[in-house]
Parts: sequence; structure tokens; C-alpha cells
Amino acid sequence: AANNQLRQKAHQMLPEISRYPDGGGFLLKQALAGQLGVESSQITLGNGSNDVLELITRAFVRPGQGVIVAQHSFAVYTLAAKSTGADLRVVPAICWGHDLEGMAEAVDSETRIIFIANPNNPTGTWVSSDSLIDFLNSIPNHVLVVLDEAYFEYVEEENYPDGIRLLNNFPTLIVTRTFSKIHGLAGLRVGYSVSSSKIAEILNRVRQPFNVNTLGAVAALAALEDEEFVMESRTLNREQ
Repeated sequence: AANNQLRQKAHQMLPEISRYPDGGGFLLKQALAGQLGVESSQITLGNGSNDVLELITRAFVRPGQGVIVAQHSFAVYTLAAKSTGADLRVVPAICWGHDLEGMAEAVDSETRIIFIANPNNPTGTWVSSDSLIDFLNSIPNHVLVVLDEAYFEYVEEENYPDGIRLLNNFPTLIVTRTFSKIHGLAGLRVGYSVSSSKIAEILNRVRQPFNVNTLGAVAALAALEDEEFVMESRTLNREQ
């Protein structure tokens, strides 16, 4: 029934598709801000979170500057870094997961971004709250840490961190999330990041003005209200 409601809302927007989308994503940002306990000005919308990851790299990395990723992490980090001519450093994994100490040691004066997937795609490993906070405390202010939480809804562990709760203490942290996974909207391409308002303002300078389409935005709004579907998806994933 919930899925039918989402389809109905998207169908109701079909007469409007001759018009351009809301380039500022006002309604979706407002709903996200209310649910996450942040300001709308902290949110950057994207054509999937892939889009936001590329925006971040393009906005903050010049050719020759450093990007650090973990071995076996999401391929888009590497692709985004190479597209900007970055100095890419791949830190070997430990037990298929991120070696946070090794990643911190790889930082130098030219490093601009560290990408961390939590939980990691494709290995399914995750970083604990304690180790993440220790890591963030060790990173200098000229480095952005991008915490990719595309699969965060699936994790049911006591010491798993909520990156958005860390933003106030770590102003160079950017958290990315998506509607593609547990919400099941991969084909509509809606993702977002939450950061300081200052970082979000910079990202909006390089963002394409209509990077989230009308149907995607409407479906994402409906998905935010559908807690039952998220619970069912989480239960199904755990059981399988």
C-alpha cells in the first residue's frame, strides 16, 4: 500500500513535467532538515549521492592535490579523484575494512579529501563511533572528510556512528546519503549531503541547477514519510 501511495504521488506530478524542477529543492530540503535536525542551508541535493561525491571533489580538489581512499572501497571515489587530476592515495585495507590510522598517516599538506564509506560498499565492513571520532580528531582542518552513509539504515549495531550528529563538532565533515538503497528509488536518482552551511554554499556554486528531477523529488518526499517500508526493507535484509 505504501508503494502504491508513492506511485500515486509521482503520477499526480506527470502533468507538471513540462515545467522545470525546483532548482533549489525547497520542499525536499525542508523535509530532510526537519527529519535530520539540521538547517536547510546545510543540505546539498544531487542526482544520486554519486553526483554529490563528484561535486565535492570538483569543488575542493585541484590537479595534483591529494585524495585518500581505502582499498576495496566504492569505485566512484577513485573515478572522481582521477577526473580532477588528483594525487590519489589508496590505503591498504585491514580485514577488508578501512585502516583509519593508515589513512590519517597518509595526510600531508596537499591532502584535500578523505573518503570513508560507512558501512563500506562492497565489503560490508563498518567503522565504530569511537574509532571514527578518534580519527576525526586527528585530521587537520585543511582536509575534508566525506563520510558516505549510503547504507547506514541497514546497520543495527550499538557503536555505529550517526555522522550527522558529529557535524557540530567537526566542521570539515561532510555526510552523504541516498534514497537509492533502503528506500528503493535507485532509478529516480536522488541523494544528498549534509555539511556546514559554508561548505553547502560552495557546493551549490558548482551544482547543476536542475540536478534532481521533479518525479525524483516527489518520490523522495513520499519515501521520507514511509517508515514502514524502511522497517520492512531492513528486516528483509537481515533475514536474508
